[in-house]
Amino acid sequence: MQSIESVEPQSLSPTAVQSFKKRLLGFNRLFLLTVFLPTLFSIIYFGFIASDIYISESRFVIRSPQKQTTTGLGAFLQGAAGFSKSQDDTYTVHDFISSRDALQQLNVQFALTTLYTDPKIDRFSRFGGFDPDSSFEALHRYYQKHIIEVSNDSSSSITTLRTKAFNAADARKMNTSLLEMSEKLVNQLNERGRQDMIRFAQSEVAAAEAKSRAAALALSAYRDKKGVFDPEKQSALQLQQISKLQDELIATKTQLAQVRSVTKNNPQLAVLQKRADVLQAEIATETAKVVGGDRSLSGHAAEYERLALERGFADKQLAAALASLEQARNEAQRKQLYLERIVQPSLPDYPVEPRRFRAILATFAVGMICWGILTMLIAGVREHHD
Repeated sequence: MQSIESVEPQSLSPTAVQSFKKRLLGFNRLFLLTVFLPTLFSIIYFGFIASDIYISESRFVIRSPQKQTTTGLGAFLQGAAGFSKSQDDTYTVHDFISSRDALQQLNVQFALTTLYTDPKIDRFSRFGGFDPDSSFEALHRYYQKHIIEVSNDSSSSITTLRTKAFNAADARKMNTSLLEMSEKLVNQLNERGRQDMIRFAQSEVAAAEAKSRAAALALSAYRDKKGVFDPEKQSALQLQQISKLQDELIATKTQLAQVRSVTKNNPQLAVLQKRADVLQAEIATETAKVVGGDRSLSGHAAEYERLALERGFADKQLAAALASLEQARNEAQRKQLYLERIVQPSLPDYPVEPRRFRAILATFAVGMICWGILTMLIAGVREHHD
């Protein structure tokens, strides 16, 4: 009976051994390409070539006395200082920080095109390392991707601003400069809103003043033209005068009747009759002044009341416009926005990026995953082919 040792070598044919060696060599090449070489390059780059990146971080919140909040840090700020978060204006500041205008001002202050193209910076990290495009548009893309990072906590509306540079002092200076530009933007928004609000209120006051002045002039011209001051008051005086004349007329007629009943030929009868006639004529004249046609006080009353009503309405409108102007000034002062710094720009003690060990480990892990997937795919294809 043959031993196992003598059987196993004979069972492996040369073709099978050669096929196994070929597969093993293929797997080794695949491992070399997907795991070993990428990991080696990662070790060389992150261990010896990649430049240190310093990150300066600051935090701020946009506050406004107008809007109300009841949760999170916003409620704390509101309860402590009477302010609340202003979410919409926070997004405005975010857009400005990422804008070309902010980049242009930073470029003027710090010469970013020179600062980030230093030959000491590794080619993968510097601006224009492999891209010959050195336009401002390319710098803006580099700025958004490699220089700044803006994030916002929606629950507290706290914005975190990070600036990256290859020098700790430069990172802090740029962070401080961006905060100052953001504060300037908020002040400009305040001033523009205040001016617009007050300008509108002032235009309303000017229009109301013009209407009030025109109404007063129209009423004065009507008084001069018609010779009346106030038909209602003048009519009251006229009616009082007519009432007195009527009292005298009644007294005169009474006296005339008494004299006539006693002596029909009394010489006073003619005098009393004449007086009664004069009083009657005077009453008719005075009554005509009150209700005697277009020239009477009643004829002037309708037009006068219209003009007086227009003047009163214009005066009330002017008073309301003045009150609105004062309210607009108070409201403009109350609706001021504030950029409150919660954390001042930090001076990095050490470079945070690149995270060398994590990058190397990630390269190795990804390579292993790719190698495992490709190995299974190749084995499956070969098995199907066989």
